[in-house]
Amino acid sequence: MDYSISANTQCKKCVLDTTVPNISFDDEGICNFCHYYDHMAEMVVNKSDDFKKKELERRINHIKSAGKKNQYDCILGVSGGVDSTYLALLVKKYGLRPLVVHFDNGWNSELAVSNIENIVTKLGYDLHTFVMDWEEFRDIQLSYFRASVVDIEVPTDQFIFGALNKIAKQYGIKYILSGHNIVTEAINPDGWVYKHKFDLRNLKQIHKRFGSVKLKNLPRFGIYHQYYYQTILGIKTVGLLDYIPYNKKEVKQKISDELGWRDYGGKHYESLFTRFYQGYVLPRKFNVDKRKSHQANLIMSGQVSREEALLELQGPTYPLDEQESDREYVIKKLGISEEEFDKIMSEKPKPHAFYGTDRDNWFKALFMAFRIAAYVPVRFLRFIGVLYKPML
Repeated sequence: MDYSISANTQCKKCVLDTTVPNISFDDEGICNFCHYYDHMAEMVVNKSDDFKKKELERRINHIKSAGKKNQYDCILGVSGGVDSTYLALLVKKYGLRPLVVHFDNGWNSELAVSNIENIVTKLGYDLHTFVMDWEEFRDIQLSYFRASVVDIEVPTDQFIFGALNKIAKQYGIKYILSGHNIVTEAINPDGWVYKHKFDLRNLKQIHKRFGSVKLKNLPRFGIYHQYYYQTILGIKTVGLLDYIPYNKKEVKQKISDELGWRDYGGKHYESLFTRFYQGYVLPRKFNVDKRKSHQANLIMSGQVSREEALLELQGPTYPLDEQESDREYVIKKLGISEEEFDKIMSEKPKPHAFYGTDRDNWFKALFMAFRIAAYVPVRFLRFIGVLYKPML
């Protein structure tokens, strides 16, 4: 497909426009992200129902077999959001025995807490809440704010996976269930997020420059940790939602009817910080409206029309009075002044790579060495793991 930047400022098929880095359009005015979605959907979502049914059964059987001697056969992280709540409902139907894990970083909304309580109570699951060390977590969040990088959610995303793998190891569980899915999350433009969420060097460098609290308790998940958990311990992260019909509107109704789930507004707005970050910080500082990528996904998966999406985008990201209330709350909770917050918001954005990445120089060589090491017999890797374990 031949793409070029043309006179188009907005895709003719979805709602993405030239505010998106590296967007381009074909001769019909359709953007490269629409074609990317089609490519991803062809790999799984658009496969035959028979193929998806067999693949779903295969994954479920592997999970059950690996965990048949354990109290739990998988871990399911829940946030109180749509995807994880629906997955919690499905795994009950499939006869899986999950340990439900909630990652508490201090920013839960009351609705999220209520939704999680309903999940574990009505489905009879055990809940493990992993609570972040607030002083350390606050310091790393502030560091990302001060660094002026676009993806302030990297610490949360990295620590969630670190925590899930740590708990999986603790309970001897081999599978972590993921709520990620193509029909609502395939389109996530580079430049609007940092694609290398587990880049521990980038995280450390940003914190070294802007932080003040020593990080001792947060469950990091860099190259070393991925190698240990995935290659040596054999812990796998698997998705199930791509193998079943997934219509967001219908799913919301189903979990509302069966679990008493209540809606919290935008995508990932179950977290107060995420709501403020996506709805206030990104549009004002980075000229990023993530609703565009969310709506683009729903258009491409046939869940909303382009006209409906355009209408949705005409309004504010969320009510302006709530934005101001959140602004006051976030400033107070982070322990900074109004002046510092305004200064941070006025700073020129910087790319994550400005602070160094784990793909630089010898970090890149080390990463490649780990990939090569994957071919070494597992028995030897487990022996090495005994030596490696104290480094975690």
